Amino acid sequence: MKYLYGLIILILLAVIAALYRYTAKTLSKLDRMLDSAIDGTFSERTFTEQSLSRIESKMYRFLSSGILSTRQINTEKDSIKTLIADISHQTKTPVANILLYVQLLKESPCLDDSARKLASQLEEQTEKLNFLTASLIKTSRLENGIINVSPKENSIRKLIRCIDCSDAADAKGIRCQIEPVPECTAVFDFKWTLEAISNIVDNAVKYTAAGGTVTIGAREYEMFVCIHIADTGIGMSEEETAKIFARFYRSPEVRDERGVGIGLYLAREIVAKEGGYIKVSSRKGAGSVFSVFLPKMSNVSKL
Repeated sequence: MKYLYGLIILILLAVIAALYRYTAKTLSKLDRMLDSAIDGTFSERTFTEQSLSRIESKMYRFLSSGILSTRQINTEKDSIKTLIADISHQTKTPVANILLYVQLLKESPCLDDSARKLASQLEEQTEKLNFLTASLIKTSRLENGIINVSPKENSIRKLIRCIDCSDAADAKGIRCQIEPVPECTAVFDFKWTLEAISNIVDNAVKYTAAGGTVTIGAREYEMFVCIHIADTGIGMSEEETAKIFARFYRSPEVRDERGVGIGLYLAREIVAKEGGYIKVSSRKGAGSVFSVFLPKMSNVSKL
């Protein structure tokens, strides 16, 4: 009987050892599959259906479909890049020509006041079309990764000094003032962050009546530097502040103002890509304050 028990124990140990070796072999294969998928070297030639267990087979199909999807996405992205470049090229020349012809038409002595007024309206609408087209192309490029932000350490004081709002403010009879800016740095793409801040400032000037004020300043915190843009404009309700960063959103109260509802959306996308964020506080009839938080160290996702 002792020999029988011993034999059973040996058999059990042999089965356990065989299962252990099989499990280790399977895990090793799965590990190699994942490594090759991460390295981008995974292919059908590497793993064949005949050599795979059920779990390995499912993992193989999952990785294959993921790689196929990635290739399709890259192909579609390349097609979008080509399309955007084509649209940009095809629309730029006709719009520029229309503006040129309108300007020449306005300078013609043959036009009466009524015709000159129509020519001015045509010029205004063409400029609006040009602005809309440029904004849509810029937004599409940013969303599809054609335009990449490159955050690095930059001066906040230099950034704010480059904001030019004096001409637009003077034209509306608005005071545009810049508070003393501390000498500090943050991590951001200078060109695109300037565009984001400028979009917010343009909105502040646009929606502030004559005699109002737009104030730009900055404050340094432990992890972020905050650039704030405050105005004494029309303000917004709390419900509306949750909508203003949506693409193409425009308040019913400002439908007559020039714009297409892309500026704030683009500003948020740029700042988010740099690892920052934007907050807004406002009260209807009492102005708004936009706060742009830029990281003092790079915290942009590497994924």
